[in-house]
Amino acid sequence: MTLTTNDIRERLRKAHSSKNTPLPRFAEKLPISDSLQSAAVLMPLLENAGAWHLLFIRRTKHKHDQHSGQVAFPGGRAEDGDEDLIKTALREAEEEIGLAPSDVNVLGRLDDVITTTNYRVTPIVGKIPWPYTFTLAVDEVSSVFAIPLAWLADTSNRCIRPWTPVQEEEGVDSYPVIFYKEYKEEILWGASARMVVELVERLSVEC
Repeated sequence: MTLTTNDIRERLRKAHSSKNTPLPRFAEKLPISDSLQSAAVLMPLLENAGAWHLLFIRRTKHKHDQHSGQVAFPGGRAEDGDEDLIKTALREAEEEIGLAPSDVNVLGRLDDVITTTNYRVTPIVGKIPWPYTFTLAVDEVSSVFAIPLAWLADTSNRCIRPWTPVQEEEGVDSYPVIFYKEYKEEILWGASARMVVELVERLSVEC
């Protein structure tokens, strides 16, 4: 594991041009409303067997919820009581997977991501201890799992495919969306995949 915690913190401070294939332009094709809702997610980094991993959740399946059953990061919309979006991400992670805010070493944040559901999502990157005993809110989260950062950085493990949202509006066809290959029966795609690609590019993670 070549990157230290301080390396990660420092690299997240410095925005630099992408070394891989440029990310597709999404925002100008999205049917964005005049008022985006603020939200935040926590991207939990952990050290396991001498390598960095990212922790993900699988959302519990619910009928009529297009986001249910998907691979994601813990997070959600900002609430009035949140001091800032870091607090939003930490609060949601505690509510969803029982991760205590005091156990998260916040290292930085990535660029906001605009979703097809009209959220402006701020990704917060933080290091967590490992192993960890999680307590899942089973109505929201069905499982947690980790993927090696090096695997996520390997461009051969992802591609860009057209995707049409469920709530497609007239005149809008499809969007270029990042899909990762299946990893232990889990498929990462969409907004979470965009965040991951930005993270590994900012950190210059080696495959």
